[in-house]
Amino acid sequence: MRNERERLSGDGEISLFEIIHGIWRYKAWGMLVALPVFAGGLAYALLAKPVYEAQLFVQPPSVSEISQLNYGRGGDTGLAVVAVKDVSFDIAPGQIYGLIGPNGSGKSTTMKVLLGLLRATEGKCSIFGRDSARVDSREDVGFLPENPYFYRHLTGRETLVFYGKLCGITGAALKDRIGELLALVDLEHAADRRLAGYSKGMLQRIGLAQAIIHRPRLVVLDEPTAGVDPGGSRKIRDLILALREQGITVILSSHLLEQVQEVCDRVGIIYKGKLVKEGALSELMSVEDQTEILLRNASPEVLRAVRALISSHPGTDLLTMGHPRTTLERLFLEVTDGAAVETREYVK
Repeated sequence: MRNERERLSGDGEISLFEIIHGIWRYKAWGMLVALPVFAGGLAYALLAKPVYEAQLFVQPPSVSEISQLNYGRGGDTGLAVVAVKDVSFDIAPGQIYGLIGPNGSGKSTTMKVLLGLLRATEGKCSIFGRDSARVDSREDVGFLPENPYFYRHLTGRETLVFYGKLCGITGAALKDRIGELLALVDLEHAADRRLAGYSKGMLQRIGLAQAIIHRPRLVVLDEPTAGVDPGGSRKIRDLILALREQGITVILSSHLLEQVQEVCDRVGIIYKGKLVKEGALSELMSVEDQTEILLRNASPEVLRAVRALISSHPGTDLLTMGHPRTTLERLFLEVTDGAAVETREYVK
């Protein structure tokens, strides 16, 4: 297996067949490994850019548009079960968009329709102006699912070689790109360690690296910090912010509201298949019927006279004035509780 591992290092040019063949020789139960590799590679290829090349493009006003999206499936009684109903939103270039909701609310279904993994019953989904049902709409999309499958007998570097070659990247370009990504996700020290020895946080970071190896313009992340310790979560959140700095648009699905609040520019709250709240995070978290004034070096007398002319008190700086902000968690509970009450009243 030594020769195969040397060839997986990225110094030479190997084919997908050679990678699978090397894995087959390395494991006594080769078929049990080779078949998942092939299936996983095929699934990834449907979402990844097939050829690694520089492209000139005109950025559309929206990276993704979802209009009147409906998705239903047959239920146990033969009646259609509506998982998503009349969902509409759009995502601007360079945004980090958070899609949040309780388990079973329809957020994962919405993401799968957007990625072309499910076909909408009604409505439209587009990515960079192309129907998301078309395979070519996913050329500029990277995807990290909630529970990615990793081939743990491969090293981090070999994993990136494997996915890079699926995207058509070869030779020096692949070697350089892998070096960039290992530095970005802070895994240079563990690049030649097998994934079996990686922590959950390290696995998620190598997963994020493979999702962006083909330089996508849109990255979709489903629960990227689930099961990761606080330190690992912090690193992943920093990586997400770094993607935005590079001009990459991110769609993030998570139930960890505090983390969504830290990184997202805009959020949509889905409850029982409906988009019940959507907008810029700063606007949604503003409490409209209250005003907050933040003062520096204010004496008790100034505080009592806060409604008077603050400018008449020398030495007091008016730093901010506006609506106080709630937390995303409190907003989420208020919106979903209100939607539940409306549903019960409608049923009555």
